[in-house]
Amino acid sequence: MPHSQISPAEGSRRILEEYHIDEDVGFALPHPLEELPDTYRPWILVARNLPKLIENGKLREEVEKLPTLRTEELRGHRLQRLAHLALGYITMAYVWNRGDDDIRKVLPRNLAVPYCELSEKLGLPPILSYADCVLANWKKKDPNGPGFLRNMDILFSFPGGDCDKGFFLVSLMVEIAASPAIKAIPTVSSAVEHQDPKALEKALCSIAASLEKAKEIFKRMRDFVDPDTFFHVLRIYLSGWKGNPKLPEGLLYEGVWDTPKKFSGGSAGQSSIFQSLDVLLGIKHDVGEGSAAEFLQEMREYMPPAHRNFLSSLESAPPVREFVILRRNEDLKKAYNECVNGLVSLRMFHLSIVDTYIVKPSKQKPMGGHKSEEPSNTENRGTGGTDVMNFLRSVKDTTKKALLSWP
Repeated sequence: MPHSQISPAEGSRRILEEYHIDEDVGFALPHPLEELPDTYRPWILVARNLPKLIENGKLREEVEKLPTLRTEELRGHRLQRLAHLALGYITMAYVWNRGDDDIRKVLPRNLAVPYCELSEKLGLPPILSYADCVLANWKKKDPNGPGFLRNMDILFSFPGGDCDKGFFLVSLMVEIAASPAIKAIPTVSSAVEHQDPKALEKALCSIAASLEKAKEIFKRMRDFVDPDTFFHVLRIYLSGWKGNPKLPEGLLYEGVWDTPKKFSGGSAGQSSIFQSLDVLLGIKHDVGEGSAAEFLQEMREYMPPAHRNFLSSLESAPPVREFVILRRNEDLKKAYNECVNGLVSLRMFHLSIVDTYIVKPSKQKPMGGHKSEEPSNTENRGTGGTDVMNFLRSVKDTTKKALLSWP
């Protein structure tokens, strides 16, 4: 079919398909698998029993007994994502174990070799990232039921009861709620390219509405996740070995590299949704060493390659912000500013979440059985290893500066 005969809807569908963006769940992995071939059953057995194995003090013993498996039989993207998720969970549990000072600095070769092999195939780092624990870690209890929180569960769990279930599933539902914004992006780019302000205004209004919905879902975090359990238990298992004083040299992947490697833990900065909208709307974050822009650029390496490529494609798309400025159309400016305000509002709420789940608990005594670092070291550091409060304030402030006004 000649390009000119392709409908706008078909053009959008093809773009989304090319970059592995699902019509229903956006950047999340659609219909994640739950079972690996029998050869890899030992991985699944350990990954599904982490809390019990950690509590009994047998986790590391069981991991060290695992056979060294190759990954050739893991064919297909969803099967590889499930295996990567399982190995990511096992790795975090092996390194941090009970969440105290008994930390392992070496990942044994029977785990390190297949994990790194699989990571290379997927283009993902060998650490549990947002792409694993949020985007690929879910299922419907009733496959034919609605995609609401009450009908959903996670595939693997850490200690801490339902804390990780609430944290990961609310994060996933935020992704899904915001996915119409991502589906609207090809329409936005097409409208700018074809100089169609009405189509652009409509698409921007759709983006703003989905951001409002995403914020309403985000508010549910407080209903499902206990701050003390998150900070003193779950946060430890999500922590990486970059910018972490407990593993200053990083982690040695035995049989893969001769020197330790540093990787950041899972972080909302690894979500493709908000970076996509920043690029689309022409929001420029502070640059320079240790800046927000540098951190966000680094976090792209933790995204699936197709999603990284989508961000790159947006950077060469027709500039939306300049088009709105040149048009000097009040309705268009209002629609653009509603999108920016939607991002500002989400980022302000994210600041309040970090205050609830990191800053305040860091000043309190830890719960029994789990030690944590001194508040001075942890108060402002997120699981991605960054100074999270200052980072979020910077990102929120630069987003606010993108609001348009003219006489």
